Order: sequence, then C-alpha cells, then structure tokens
Amino acid sequence: MLLFTHPTGNANVRHAALGLFRAGLLAEFWTCLNLHAPEFIDRLLPARVASQLRRRAYPSELLTSIHTRPFHEVVRLFAPKVGLSSFVKGEGSAFSIDGVYRALDAAVAERLSQANFRAVYAYEDGAATAFQAARRRGMVTLYDLPIGHWRAARTLLLEEAEREPEWAATLTGNQDSPAKTDRKDAELAQADIVFVASAFTRQTLSAAPDFKGTVVVVPYGAPSFTPVTAAVPNPTKKLRVLFVGSLGQRKGLSYLFAACRQLGSAITLTVIGRKPVETCAALDRELTGVRWIPSCPHQEILAEMVAHDVFVFPSLFEGFGLVLLEAMAMGLPVITTPNTAGPDLIREGVDGFIVPIRDSAAIATRLERLHREPALLAEMRERARERAREFSWDNYESTLATCVTRALAEKRPRAA
Repeated sequence: MLLFTHPTGNANVRHAALGLFRAGLLAEFWTCLNLHAPEFIDRLLPARVASQLRRRAYPSELLTSIHTRPFHEVVRLFAPKVGLSSFVKGEGSAFSIDGVYRALDAAVAERLSQANFRAVYAYEDGAATAFQAARRRGMVTLYDLPIGHWRAARTLLLEEAEREPEWAATLTGNQDSPAKTDRKDAELAQADIVFVASAFTRQTLSAAPDFKGTVVVVPYGAPSFTPVTAAVPNPTKKLRVLFVGSLGQRKGLSYLFAACRQLGSAITLTVIGRKPVETCAALDRELTGVRWIPSCPHQEILAEMVAHDVFVFPSLFEGFGLVLLEAMAMGLPVITTPNTAGPDLIREGVDGFIVPIRDSAAIATRLERLHREPALLAEMRERARERAREFSWDNYESTLATCVTRALAEKRPRAA
C-alpha cells in the first residue's frame, strides 16, 4: 500500500488515484482541497461558482483515503480576490503555487516519518522532502514527471527567446530560480521509478546527469464520450482552425499565427487560453485578428472542438498535451510537433500530421491541403475519433496500476 500526493489534482492525477485505489494499492491520498457541496446547495450556487467547486472535488470512492491540507491553497486562491496579490507572487512566497507544493510536501514527509507505507507516489515540484523521508524508512519512491526535464526545456526555450524576442516575456519556464531547479534535481535523483506520459518526455531525461532510476511510459486517456457524432455544418466553407492551451511561446504560438496569415481568408482561427501574467505586445496584436476565448468550462471547450475542423498544437516543449487526445476524441485531425505526445498518438496522414517545431510553412501546407480536400478532411475526422478510443482513461488507470504493482514486486529502494 502506498501514499499518493498532489496539491491540486488535474485529470491525469485523478485517474491515477482512481487506478491505484481500484487496484487496492492506495492507502492514503494527500492533497490540498476536496470541496463537496451538498446537492441542494450546489443547485443554488451560481453556475461559475458551482463549476469551480466541482473542479476541486474528487470522486466519492476516494473519500475514505483523502487527507487535506487546505490553508496555503485557500490563501493562494482568495488573496488576489481581496487585493492581496503580492501574497502569492514569487517562488519564495509561502502562498505562491510553489509554496503550496512545498507545504504539502513537508506535511507528507512528516506523515511518512510516522507510518509504514510500501511506497510514496509524488509529482514534480512536490516530492523532494517526502522522498528524503521515504528513503530513510526504506520505501520505494515513485515519481511522476508530467513534462520534459527542465534542463532540456531551458536549453530550447533560451534559444527560442533569442529567435523570437518579442515573445520572450511569455517563456516563464526560463525564470525558474536555481533553488527551484536544484529541488527538481533532488527529486529526480531520489526517484526509484519515474512515470512519464510520452516518449518525448522520456527522451528529455537524457539531460538529467544524476538520474539512475527506471522510466516507465504510460500514456494519458481521452474523454470516453463525444457530445455529437457528426461534424457541425460549415456554411462558410472556410477551414475552422482551433488552438487550446496557455498563451505562451512554449506552445509555438507565433508559428501558428504566421501559418494562418499565409492562408488569409481561407481559414478562421479560434484561440482558447489565458494570457500570461507578463504583458506581451506581440501576443496582444495577434489576438486582435482572431476569435479569442480567454477561458470557458471544459464541456464548452469540447463543444468548440466539435464545431471546428482541425486542431493545431505547434508546441515546442510538452510532456504530453492532453488536448491532443481530447481534440481527436471530438473528431478533429491534429497538426502538432514531435516535442509532444503526437508521435505516440498520431498516424501520419491518417488522423493528423507531425510537423517540425518552428515551421509555420509546414503548418500552412497541411492546413491548405485539408481546406482543398474536404473528402480527406472528413475521412481524417473519423479516423481521429477512432484512434482516440484506443486511449481511454480506463486503460490509463489499469496500466498505471499494473506498472506500480510490478515495480513494488521487483524494485528495492536504493540506499539513502
């Protein structure tokens, strides 16, 4: 039995916890918040508030395993709303996202020093102290790395800042302090098993000089349903292009905008995502010429996917890119780069295309072909939907549980 921990709990974290619980491997799940409003209150709340609560509520079958440490996360969420944004800024703040990770890590380490578990399963930026405690007690350390290794990212993104200086302010990963990157190195050096979601993430671990653990690739899952089974009619005959993600240059945005300009009036572009904190004049300028949606609930994002023809995700550096599978599940062929899970998911020319990073001409060529060949587009839409069915969350849960079971049977923790 193991202790599983993550402060905030996105989709892959939730399904990891469920998979471990259903396999009888989960003893305790440590997180920050688990907000369950009674049904009658949920119905009375404004839709936006109710939606936020549901995002921070875990499935009921996990309730007996969950331990929460809410204080730092509550302050992080509410301080900006009462004019105290300075409380949550900077890595050193106890109430920044980094502070939230450190606080939960410390609480988990204390718990590990008091109880006997076979292993601890923790995520990047939230494992250093817990792994130290686990190693002292002879526990196996299981590490989840959702994105590629920071050294590989730093090399590429510093190069990108020189290539696209107008967009450099959005490359926030370049701003991580030595203390933060040292912490990442310490986590990885103490990991017995590292779980990643893509071959690209595994490849980036070659940049980690002290890593001696085992790497296991377990791809994420796609939504198990589609809101509709047919494409939304396209009366304008323009190719409807969609991007969903954070609006930083790590996602390759400048190359997407350049590609769309090459096709002019043949396409329409919708961008869904929040701007970074730092102002970027180049981004602001580009957004004035497209349909931009800063934020919307997940179900509405899926509906937007169904209403478009193709999904473009030209990311320069990614761990997986869950939106790739979501778009394919909604029937969108995908254009993406090798620095994502694209090569693990996409069959070239069948349900999408892989293009080099930083290649707006290659993106434009694929978009132009899909606009020119509607029969091909229709066929690729169906193939994309079929391909996504091969990557279900049920498969992710059972595969992860099987890999953890095998690791616990075979792996002995390295000496502290």
